[in-house]
Amino acid sequence: MPLQRLHKLSEIPAPDWDVLVPQNQPFLRHAFLASLEDSGSVGPHTGWQAEHLLHVEAGRVIAALPGYRKWHSYGEYVFDHGWADACARAGIDYYPKFLSAVPFSPVSGPRLLAANVEDGFELLKSLPGYLEIEELSSAHINFTDAFTDAAMAEQPGWLQRIGCQYHWQNRGYRDFQDFLDVLASRKRKQMRKEREQVAAQGFEFEWLEGRELDEAQWDFVYACYANTYAVRRQAPYLTREFFSLLAERMPESIRVVLARQGSRPVAMAFSLVGGDSFYGRYWGCLAEFDRLHFETCFYQGMDYAIAQGFQRFDAGAQGEHKLIRGFEPVITHSWHYLRHPGLKAAVKDFLHQERAGVLAYAEEARSALPYRQA
Repeated sequence: MPLQRLHKLSEIPAPDWDVLVPQNQPFLRHAFLASLEDSGSVGPHTGWQAEHLLHVEAGRVIAALPGYRKWHSYGEYVFDHGWADACARAGIDYYPKFLSAVPFSPVSGPRLLAANVEDGFELLKSLPGYLEIEELSSAHINFTDAFTDAAMAEQPGWLQRIGCQYHWQNRGYRDFQDFLDVLASRKRKQMRKEREQVAAQGFEFEWLEGRELDEAQWDFVYACYANTYAVRRQAPYLTREFFSLLAERMPESIRVVLARQGSRPVAMAFSLVGGDSFYGRYWGCLAEFDRLHFETCFYQGMDYAIAQGFQRFDAGAQGEHKLIRGFEPVITHSWHYLRHPGLKAAVKDFLHQERAGVLAYAEEARSALPYRQA
């Protein structure tokens, strides 16, 4: 089956794309992905060339794979730099490669968007041939959901990789104190102390939806976001325009909490919501304050999730400090198709060993959770 491709998502009407996207997935909506492209946050100059693959039948899109042609491995959060380095030493071209993922967003969800399973299978079957024709070294489908995992398991030649993140589960808590009551005494006192230390510095917090922020406030949000990169002497992935476009196109999915000391805003956390999930994405501050990061990014998000009835709080990749605050280990999945037989064999062996290590780590990490033992 010949695949059609889009180099700009704006080439397809939003309803034709969104009809394939589950309603609880804000990161895959036309508005989100197109805002990345239209704002210049992704594009050829960034090493992220949009290359969305479509299965079209009778003029109707019946399956899609959001994707990008990549010339590097930054902003993916499934790290294959070692594979690329090994190829460079062996004289094998690793770039460009094909990646299906949400740029800069390590959020699990559907990657194969299809009206039914069979249509999705047809698209996947065509992908290896597409790589050969386009002279792409490999295909990578990151942070997949159970539906995509099941589809990928049926395809020959793909290698599965697992990782570990930390998510907080709202088990019907009435308020934050209700959550604290299920913790071990020492951990409960530690969290309460952290929140008291922030309150003692005079901080107050305000939650806003996307439509409630004006451009001056978005300037502040972006300044905070960009500062998290500036302190590491790096350029931010997202442009300022991205935030304005997203606020215009899908304001109902945006949540921002502003931290103020007196009347002066000094920090923020930017999140998205979808279905029963709350997704913490970006944080930043204009000065350093003791424990403010934990309050703004975690405790405020827990408070909000409880109040609004969200069942899951995904606060992003990495960060073992989340464990002691109640974020539990969650296994993530990605899939990889490597055309070079020698590279494929080496990676397959590596992934077998890595899998055992990740599973052992996730099990051990549970011992750091603050919950009372049964």
